Amino acid sequence: MWAAAPLLLLLLLLLLARLRRSWAVPLEPAGRAVLITGCDSGFGHLLALRLHRLGFTVFAGCLCPGGEGARRLQREAGAGRLRVLRLDVTRAGDVLAAKELVLSHLPERGFWGLVNNAGISTFGETGWLSMEKYEKFADVNLLGSIRTTLAFLPLLRKYKGRIVFMSSIIAYFSLGNGIYSMTKAAIERFCDALRLEMKKFGVRVCIIQPGNYARSTKIQPPISAEEIWNDLSEEEKAVYNKEYVQERANFFNSILSEGSTNGNEVVDAMVDALTSPAPKARYMVAKLKEKALVFVCALFPTVVMDYFMSYALSKVKLA
Repeated sequence: MWAAAPLLLLLLLLLLARLRRSWAVPLEPAGRAVLITGCDSGFGHLLALRLHRLGFTVFAGCLCPGGEGARRLQREAGAGRLRVLRLDVTRAGDVLAAKELVLSHLPERGFWGLVNNAGISTFGETGWLSMEKYEKFADVNLLGSIRTTLAFLPLLRKYKGRIVFMSSIIAYFSLGNGIYSMTKAAIERFCDALRLEMKKFGVRVCIIQPGNYARSTKIQPPISAEEIWNDLSEEEKAVYNKEYVQERANFFNSILSEGSTNGNEVVDAMVDALTSPAPKARYMVAKLKEKALVFVCALFPTVVMDYFMSYALSKVKLA
């Protein structure tokens, strides 16, 4: 009987959390501002339009404010509460300018949310990628989110707002894109620390963990084995062969082709994180098999997961 007590306590806490979410009063978006990074396309683009329709004042950060994605966003939203701005999260000057713009156009209920959505992805085994590429990925996917968060923390504390981070189920494992997985695992740990620290200020921190939505976001276009091979150093070419690189490219492209095209599933979770009176710490938006893989990675010993992952990636030999 006593052995079952922890499980019963856990079930009770989950039930209370669900009841709290159902009883709480919904948020009123009107008069609240939200800044979103990475709105040129993908989830950021969809979220900006959704929040604008809900009544939020939206600051849509775009890497290319004069590009097709930003122009389309402005056309679809029309004149009013959505403002497109240049925001390269790797540039401190852009982040400071974004903060000044938000401060000068704050609606009556202030600054409610920051959505750290901007990110990039690529494919390649560890030795195939240059140090410059590792630095770029860390700067965009990790330090970019930290840079914008630090800039807007004073406003978020003042208005007891929300911070939403875009992670991925890839934070739990890697299948040929370790550079992307590395940055997402790091942002999860940053969020875990920030979430606990912000509770005393009434600021909620949420993580979005999408599964494979490559066909919806276009964050990772199909890869070319020829381009990968041509970019390899002579030292790497002496270790690998073209057949191996081609097999890896085919494997990764097959995963990309299975991605969901319904990005609104992820946007639903982002909206809930911003508007729910009792938001979740983590929103995993993935297929059942993807959730099962995460579950197995979390529970099974590393040696077991290494065996299965190595088996899945061992169809072609190096020589």
